[in-house]
Amino acid sequence: MRALVASLAALLLASPALAADPVQGRWITEEKDAVITIAPCSAKLCGRISKFLVAPPPGLDQRDVNNKDASKRSRKLLGMPVLTGFVEDGDEWRGTIYDPKSGKTYRSILQRKGSNQLTVKGCLGPFCQTQTWRKVG
Repeated sequence: MRALVASLAALLLASPALAADPVQGRWITEEKDAVITIAPCSAKLCGRISKFLVAPPPGLDQRDVNNKDASKRSRKLLGMPVLTGFVEDGDEWRGTIYDPKSGKTYRSILQRKGSNQLTVKGCLGPFCQTQTWRKVG
């Protein structure tokens, strides 16, 4: 019995801890209107709008006009962070997501689904909405 317990303990210690798959890289949004580049920002991860695939109605110089903070309404959407403060939590990444179309920020969870998909969840209280983003080719 002791041998069995020792074998199981050794197996558990040798197994890697459940870790989140990396989410860094370039991702096409579900609406296929932008590319978001996820990369380190200090000790955490953030995601910035790195390219428009469909130009916003006012053009590529579109500003953050829907932001609730009036001091941020003049900043350009291109290059702006929309994912901030992401840290690894088991097999997920947790942080916040900003929606420039509504000007709202939500609690967010990112999770890799295979090599080419990223699920992006935005939550307000117990209610969440999930999108699937695709890896840039």
